[in-house]
Amino acid sequence: MTLLHGVIDSPDIPLNVSRSYLQSDGNVKKISAHITKKVADKLAEMFKKDRADFESKWEDLQVFVQYGTLSDEKFAEKAKSFTLIKNTDGKYYTIEEFKEKVATLQTNNTGKVVMLYTNNAEEQFGFVAKAKGRGYEVLELDGPLAPHWIAKMEQTFESIGFVRVDADTLDKLIQKDEEIPSKLSKEDEELLKPFFEGAVNKEKFTIQFESMNSDDAPIIITQPEFIRRMMEQQKMGGGGFMGAFPEMHNLMVNGNHPKIESILKEKSKKSKEQKVKQLTDIALLSQGLLKGADLNKFIERSIELV
Repeated sequence: MTLLHGVIDSPDIPLNVSRSYLQSDGNVKKISAHITKKVADKLAEMFKKDRADFESKWEDLQVFVQYGTLSDEKFAEKAKSFTLIKNTDGKYYTIEEFKEKVATLQTNNTGKVVMLYTNNAEEQFGFVAKAKGRGYEVLELDGPLAPHWIAKMEQTFESIGFVRVDADTLDKLIQKDEEIPSKLSKEDEELLKPFFEGAVNKEKFTIQFESMNSDDAPIIITQPEFIRRMMEQQKMGGGGFMGAFPEMHNLMVNGNHPKIESILKEKSKKSKEQKVKQLTDIALLSQGLLKGADLNKFIERSIELV
């Protein structure tokens, strides 16, 4: 599995051979398969014998196990029993254990268990806190192979799906049958939409009005899970058609938030623009998307408002 190095002594393998010849040689393949099986069996034994010790070593083992899972189907099958995932509280679970733990709250209306995760708990702190406030569990999944490993797990366990905690509103990440009514009418949305379009680059942001809980943020900036994940995989792969994808985001306006309602009631157009811009910049800042001159203007504006 490329991470293992050693010496092969076999009378059946020619001395003067290329690397490609060796890789396709039947004897080498048998040896490789046997070593892979031995490694998987040893890891499974370590996990069963002393789980606490295995968990303490997991940070060092994780990339190796993920690589083996992605590159060898037989290893992947064995690894299902000892592959660990960690939640934001630092507790480890196997996939099946975590699925069973969160199934009651995190099963959506199609019967799929939604595994919420963050790849940076500090940067996505607000989204994680909101999710945990609803009683949801959030995993920490980072590392160079995480996007590919997540896709592999979704293929292996068809009853689960992984979604980053900031990919959409919580009610959309884990969709239930019930719907929250919006306080905004279609006319209200049409009236407000131009103000939000004027606050961002329309070529990079899609404006959406959503019916969220009133205690959710007034504006949430997200990037669709599929597009973001494909872009991450493209970066790892070093090419592909996804490189041509523009970096698009959704700007979602919470139609039930008091601040949005207060903006709607503002009589002054200038006051509407200022408040929309301030709320939009706060949402952009929370996602690390407010930079340069726009960030400087936001700081100056905030100082004036104090």
